[in-house]
Amino acid sequence: MTLSAAIILAAGEGTRMRSATPKVLHTLAGKTFLERVMASVAGLDPETLAVVVHYQADRVAEAARSYNESVEIVNQDDLPGTGRAVQCAMNQLAAEGKADGTVLIAASDMPLLDTKTLSGLLDYHRTSGNDATVLTTVLDDPTGYGRIIRDSDGSVLRIVEQKDANSSELAVREVNTSVYVFDAKVLAAAIAGLDSQNAQGEFYLTDALETARHTGRVGAWAAPDPLSVEGVNDRVQLAALAAAHNRRVCEYWMRQGVTILDPSTTWIDDDVRIERDAQILPGSFLQGTTTIGEGAVVGPYTTLIDARIDAEAHVERSRVQESHVGRAANIGPWTYMRPGNELGEETKAGAFVEMKKAHIGNGTKVPHLSYIGDAQLGEHTNIGGGTITANYDGVHKNRTKIGSNVHVGAGNMFVAPVEVGDGVTTGAGSVVRHDVPDDTMVYSENTQHNIEGWKPAWER
Repeated sequence: MTLSAAIILAAGEGTRMRSATPKVLHTLAGKTFLERVMASVAGLDPETLAVVVHYQADRVAEAARSYNESVEIVNQDDLPGTGRAVQCAMNQLAAEGKADGTVLIAASDMPLLDTKTLSGLLDYHRTSGNDATVLTTVLDDPTGYGRIIRDSDGSVLRIVEQKDANSSELAVREVNTSVYVFDAKVLAAAIAGLDSQNAQGEFYLTDALETARHTGRVGAWAAPDPLSVEGVNDRVQLAALAAAHNRRVCEYWMRQGVTILDPSTTWIDDDVRIERDAQILPGSFLQGTTTIGEGAVVGPYTTLIDARIDAEAHVERSRVQESHVGRAANIGPWTYMRPGNELGEETKAGAFVEMKKAHIGNGTKVPHLSYIGDAQLGEHTNIGGGTITANYDGVHKNRTKIGSNVHVGAGNMFVAPVEVGDGVTTGAGSVVRHDVPDDTMVYSENTQHNIEGWKPAWER
């Protein structure tokens, strides 16, 4: 079925989140609610994709455009409610000649809404001959949701909001998900007469279904997976939904041949990719577009953000962001890899090492207690503990280049810009300020002064 227009409702503040951030810009598994819903709806290939904004409109609109540059932004006025949001959207689309055919309406606070579910809804709408179809689900505890009230033949009579429902209506377990498909003409007529005579003083879109029933057929289709249509109103619901989703993600990867020792403490974003026989140990957070190669071991207590970990590498108790760790490299424990690092095969970044924009050649080791920033290190070089590349002069970031087969003594400082050749050996405690040619021994001597019988001022 051709989808003429899709309208995503993203105008609300989400007061129960108690946040300065609009609800639709909160995240689950690495993506905002709005990004997730927009991507799922875009999977239907609608002729027009519109997002309705109001609270922090500029911020939400900017985010929407970053997810889909062809999105059409609709500004809702100060009249409240989902019905008013759709009125504003349909008015704008009608003025542009885009308000014909089939229209999908979706709330933006269902972060796990997926294209497959929406496709099922559209197929049912087409085959049933409905003029309006609402997506529903059946919940053990329907508290907080609008109830689906059907007549004897199963057609939808109306949707009753929680605050407006009587005791018998509250007992209904089939609930509204705030996703609808309408014939555009039926929708335009149904929303024209909406009013705000209800407990919340809002223009309810749900009232449009009752109006549509007088001019056409209104049906409902239940989503097969309740998790895909579960809404988020507060942080308690968000935590529960995120945990349920993460369990499924971990189960998926385990069935693909990945060992996850403790799924309850392992969090994996949707865009992460893991190859078979990798091991993920407890307390690991795999975020963004992280990839983990075959046989790699990650964790325990490790965070990877947009990182690339090659096969057989080990990353333990560390944070690695926007960096590439080569095959059989060994990272950690307590290593901090800031963005821009490239580590070759069988390299090492050991305990309490920090790196930033460092290129480390195959077999080179930075064992412990060092900072390597804006630096290029050759192959099979060993960096002594306590080494620092002094890369910032207060104005510019300068680079350090250290060659292959270099042995750097403990406690060295390289004052960039500086270049050290191949086969160099440096003495412990050296401060290297000038370039060093190949196959050279370099050390800097500091005169030691002893003052015997010294006492600090407070003991004199």
